[in-house]
Amino acid sequence: MPLSLPLVGSRRSAIGLLLALGAAGALAGQDGPVSGRLTVVERGDRSAEDVGQAVVWLEGGTPVRTAPARPDMSTENKQFLPHVLVVPTGSSIVFPNHDPFNHNVFSLSEADPFDLGLYGRGEGKSASFDRPGIIRVYCNVHATMSGFILVIDSPYFGQPSGDGSFSLREVPPGEYTLHAWHERAKEQLALPIQVPAGGLSGLDLRLDARTYKFKAHLNKYGQPYSRQGSRY
Repeated sequence: MPLSLPLVGSRRSAIGLLLALGAAGALAGQDGPVSGRLTVVERGDRSAEDVGQAVVWLEGGTPVRTAPARPDMSTENKQFLPHVLVVPTGSSIVFPNHDPFNHNVFSLSEADPFDLGLYGRGEGKSASFDRPGIIRVYCNVHATMSGFILVIDSPYFGQPSGDGSFSLREVPPGEYTLHAWHERAKEQLALPIQVPAGGLSGLDLRLDARTYKFKAHLNKYGQPYSRQGSRY
């Protein structure tokens, strides 16, 4: 139905009223950032220095289709780089080997288990991730290597900066669950929030890692690593 505007003195006044109504409508549906600061608390009530390895994301709102990605998680100096990688569902990740010896990248995680087999320097193999979840990544040759892939079924995700500050941009108004994760935290945070027009700021999030204890993982056969098998 066409909008009928009253005559307000002149054509210029009518145009001004139309612009004001348009601005009010835009504000009512305006996307905005969801921002705040995350603290990971460790033993002695210290703040973790690697808070930038945490992940913050939103679930809920109006479903939005997110384009899949194809990033790298490299093996270099017996490490996975980056140590934590966040991708939308449907993404494929390439695992190039930059070390002068073989690696065997694998995961036994329920969401998307995979085994890339043994491959050498200069080679790169890939795996696809079609279901959301936390994927723990290991090397079957080197027991000390570990990494994490978080597959998120939402376009609203990110990692904090070194001081814990985060900002998820262009979030439409609506009801969401705000999640925060860190590999040493006892539990993942899941906080219901209402995002108004223009976004939400000043969130103060905390994850508790005070009870964390390192536990050695098993190889892809479910057995402890042998010293001989991880000497390189």
